[in-house]
Amino acid sequence: METQHISIQDLQLLGITHEEAHPKFLRIANGLLKNGVYPKEHIMLNIAEVIASPKKFSFSKNKFTNLALYVKHLQSIGQALSLSDYGKALIEADKQKPQMTLPDHPNQSIGEHSLRTEALPYHIYGASYIEQGALDQMQTAMKLPISVAGALMPDAHQGYGLPIGGVLATEVNTVIPYAVGVDIACRMCMSIFDLPASVLQKEDKLLKKLLLDHTFFGMGAESGRKFDSTLFDRPEWTATKVVRELKDKAYRQLGTSGTGNHFVEWGMLEILAEDSLMNLPQGKYLALLSHSGSRGFGGNVANYYSQLAMSKTKLPKEAKHLAWLDRTTSEGQEYWLAMNLAGDYASANHHEIHDKIAHALGHTPLKRIENHHNFAWEETLADGTKALVHRKGATPAGPNDLGIIPASMTQPGFIIRGKGIAESINSASHGAGRKMSRTKALGMLTKSDLQEALKKAQVQLIGADLDEAPQAYKDINKVMAAQSDLVHVLAQFSPKIVRMADGREKAED
Repeated sequence: METQHISIQDLQLLGITHEEAHPKFLRIANGLLKNGVYPKEHIMLNIAEVIASPKKFSFSKNKFTNLALYVKHLQSIGQALSLSDYGKALIEADKQKPQMTLPDHPNQSIGEHSLRTEALPYHIYGASYIEQGALDQMQTAMKLPISVAGALMPDAHQGYGLPIGGVLATEVNTVIPYAVGVDIACRMCMSIFDLPASVLQKEDKLLKKLLLDHTFFGMGAESGRKFDSTLFDRPEWTATKVVRELKDKAYRQLGTSGTGNHFVEWGMLEILAEDSLMNLPQGKYLALLSHSGSRGFGGNVANYYSQLAMSKTKLPKEAKHLAWLDRTTSEGQEYWLAMNLAGDYASANHHEIHDKIAHALGHTPLKRIENHHNFAWEETLADGTKALVHRKGATPAGPNDLGIIPASMTQPGFIIRGKGIAESINSASHGAGRKMSRTKALGMLTKSDLQEALKKAQVQLIGADLDEAPQAYKDINKVMAAQSDLVHVLAQFSPKIVRMADGREKAED
């Protein structure tokens, strides 16, 4: 993984032959490159466009505005830059790239909708320790006129619209942004290495340094050099105004983890049962586990289309956050494209983190396992009904699904294979689930409570605050027992070196 830079020779290729212009172009270009704002090809293309049309960039207020003003200044003093044939070829090649536009669809009309008088029946797993607020929210969701089936997972707790841990199947052409969630495609990813678990004790300083060097946390966190940014070559980034405007932010945040319950951690993975999907022998391995989603890209998409859905679909007050978009309309098509792109982006985000760490470690993983929640899938239910299944904080658990169910920083997580149970709509929990709100945890728990739990579990922690203390979470063993009919447990993961965002930042999970 070579660190790129833009040289004087690169500038000369574009036709920038004035020596006095080189320092200004190099400072801006390499600053953008170093800070991960754009890849080199994008910067070279934009410099070519600035030389060709400085007026266009002079008033755009983007990263190249100052260069455009400088190029115009050179023109005014009779030292205009002349774009080379190479630069012209870059611009022409960019014009030939495939652009994606959605087909024309009617706009969704505004409609008022009533709830059913009775909720559809649905299965609740672990009902005895699910808070009333989550039960009430699920009950409301099952009264929607578009709902066809539902289930509530044992890690459930109250959220916006659909509870976290809620699974809701709706008519196939209806998608509910708040039932997908704000952090679209929040995801688990694990890399398993052919290294003994004893490395966790013998090389703990090295493993800790790898986390510090290659993970980035915080609301505005961005990363510099990229391992693989090919996702941004896809035409979907040109399809809608919302996506186009978020592309640069998404690029800058590729390889970062945000705040809240998101983490990157080293631990011991013990494979308990051999399985054709896992395809690894029993034993104990070094493993890297991460949890995060689609960052500012997904959050902005969720907020925009949630508000749009509520403006189009009018529901009673208690159900207003369950407003839907019709996927046969332009608004529904736009959201569906953006949601699926956010899913691929979340996966690429994890791969960026794991690939950088694996490269620095000097070992290629034996296997990588991942799954996401906060998403909607087109599926066929057990009775043959085609539906859109929203899993907000729930893991797909079909018979051929491998999944990861983490707990807190001191409790074990599990690799599971789904059993494909119809009553759960092929789903399982996405974690242990909170038993204390963040506010309650910050008010009730002390630093000594957290330190005692860490010491007992022999866990090293970087970052985090009391709102993420293990005492704020349900007992993962009870959660797993409540869904033993839903999943086969194949392996157990024990966290040992955990990195999270610094405390007191607004949670993005």
